[in-house]
Amino acid sequence: MSDLRVRFAPSPTGYLHVGGARTALFNWLYARHFGGTFILRIEDTDTERSTQESVDAILQGMEWLGLDWDEGPFYQTDNFPLYKQHVQKLLDEGKAYRCWCTQEELEAKREAAMAEGRKPKYDGTCRHRQDQPLDQPHVIRFKAPEEGETAFDDLIKGRIAFPNAELDDLIISRTDGTPTYNFCVVIDDALMRISHVIRGDDHVNNTPRQIQLYEALGYPVPLFAHVPMILGSDKARLSKRHGATSVIAYREMGYLPEALNNYLVRLGWSHGDDEIFSRPEMIEKFDINHVGRAPSVFNPDKLNWLNAHYIKTSEPARLAELLKPHLATRGVTDTAAPDLAGVVATLQERAQTLEEMAERALFYYQAPQSYDEAALAKFDKPHLAAVFTAVAAKLTAAQPADAAAVDALFKELCAEHSWKMPQVGQPVRVALSGGTQAPGIGEIVLALGIAETVARIERAKNRVA
Repeated sequence: MSDLRVRFAPSPTGYLHVGGARTALFNWLYARHFGGTFILRIEDTDTERSTQESVDAILQGMEWLGLDWDEGPFYQTDNFPLYKQHVQKLLDEGKAYRCWCTQEELEAKREAAMAEGRKPKYDGTCRHRQDQPLDQPHVIRFKAPEEGETAFDDLIKGRIAFPNAELDDLIISRTDGTPTYNFCVVIDDALMRISHVIRGDDHVNNTPRQIQLYEALGYPVPLFAHVPMILGSDKARLSKRHGATSVIAYREMGYLPEALNNYLVRLGWSHGDDEIFSRPEMIEKFDINHVGRAPSVFNPDKLNWLNAHYIKTSEPARLAELLKPHLATRGVTDTAAPDLAGVVATLQERAQTLEEMAERALFYYQAPQSYDEAALAKFDKPHLAAVFTAVAAKLTAAQPADAAAVDALFKELCAEHSWKMPQVGQPVRVALSGGTQAPGIGEIVLALGIAETVARIERAKNRVA
């Protein structure tokens, strides 16, 4: 299927959100699986709402997810002359007509139809109109078939048919001469030789109108696959109130692109009971025929679980680079000492997001200014002073080279002073990090270095004396 050609065609009226990202991913995977072509098209004909900021955000989101395109990005506004040519072609062939009905007249027709229990569709008043006041404002409508049905075999939903009597004469050119969405899409897909249209199922009702336009213009009709919507936990359409946000916001929240890709591919698609897929595995196993017909429910906990998995299994050096912006927002810009990759190695086992990791990493770069008083209150001051003195001396003398050696040193101290490990470990952890929720003592000491570790212990001893 090397002639397979698919496209992702976002409208630049907002950021790239979860639903759009999943559509892009499905198209990208389908093209990569079959060795086809993935095209990016920006549908910017809504000139009032389209912005360059949104275009930039879409491109940035695609690049972050690694969804590279083979052709494009193309912009619909560059094709206005082509659209006008196709409008004229339909007029010349009697397949389209001018409509002078005013907005007030159309609203009156709509209300009358609804009052009579009819579908509020355009009644074709101008379809056979003989007087043509070309100097008056008008739109151009497609002359849709009035009998029979328009049907297609959806690759996900199966056969779908629409009675033509229910489809009205679609406006293909507005009063100001600008083409409409459904018309532009057909021209673009036809000229780009799109073989498969994979998109959200909110477009199902557009499909019969588009099929009619393909056929009227003499273009081959592509195959369609309509992906079910993504819902929130309350089964309503996913929105910001469910925690959904832009793709770039997920990056800022500390998610890894591979985690979000893995999560998105499982929203509607499955391969047995597998949950974790590497990029090559997704490409190898993805097929649109395995996308389910039921809507998917967005589960933030599942995304966090996947993100934690990818953080846990990533190289510390790579995570260190990704972590730097998250630390910078917290005032940490110099991560040379202690070594950030070493810090990451102490935290990645327990972190769900990079934001969480950055928060937990702060104590490495900002010595605690206060201590968990409740934790220290479990021990009397003489004991704390004795522990801090003994640990500082032992570390200075032994200079342990790895976390295991540090742990062994603490066991020696406990044996020498008849202390239990919590009686030593907890006060030292508080001295080094300010609290009790921190990595193992050995890991902390190794990352901080002996000199900084001893300095912090001495500072804590002076504070609690």
